[in-house]
Amino acid sequence: MAPLTPADSEKHQQLLDRLDIAHVHRPFRNPHWKPSQRRNKNVKQLISESSRKEASVMATQTNSGASTPLPATTSASTEGSQTPAEGGSRTNIAQAAQNLSTLVLEKNARAAFSGPTVTYTNIESAPSLNPSQQTRYCDITGLPAPYTDPKTRLRYHDKEVFSVVRTLGQGVPESYLELRAAHVVLK
Repeated sequence: MAPLTPADSEKHQQLLDRLDIAHVHRPFRNPHWKPSQRRNKNVKQLISESSRKEASVMATQTNSGASTPLPATTSASTEGSQTPAEGGSRTNIAQAAQNLSTLVLEKNARAAFSGPTVTYTNIESAPSLNPSQQTRYCDITGLPAPYTDPKTRLRYHDKEVFSVVRTLGQGVPESYLELRAAHVVLK
C-alpha cells in the first residue's frame, strides 16, 4: 500500500469526524416524554385509605337491617322457614328485604367466626407446607443442612459434621432420626 499524502490524510480525518457518533447531540430524555398522571401513594396513605374503607364497610353493616329491630307484632324468623311477603303489600316486601339482609349478614357472620381467615397479612395463618419452602436443618448442629448422609439418612451442615456423623456409634443415628420423626421401624 502506498503511503498517504497529506491531502489524503486530511480527507481521511474529515471522513472520520463526519462518521464519529460521539459528537452527535443526543438528549438525555425523549423530547416527547411527559410524566405520568398517576400519583404514587406512600405506605401511610395506603393504610389510612384501607382503614377508611373498612370503617365504611362496618358502618354500612351496622346501619343495615341486622341492627334494626323487627316489629314485635310480626313473628319473622331468620331461619328461612317462613316468608314474610305472603300478602302482596309494600310493607311485606320491605320486611322481606329486611329479613333477607339479616339472613345474609348472619350467614356472613357465621362464616367469619368459623375460624381465622387466611389473608396475605393475617398472622394467624398456618405455615407453608410446600416442600420447596421448608428449610432442612442439621441433626447435629441445627444449622441449615444442604447434605444428607445416604448411609444413616442424617442431615449434616458441612464435612466436619459429616466426619462426626460417620463416627457415631450403633443406634445413635436412629435416635437422631427419632427426634426428627423420620425414624422407620421395620418389623
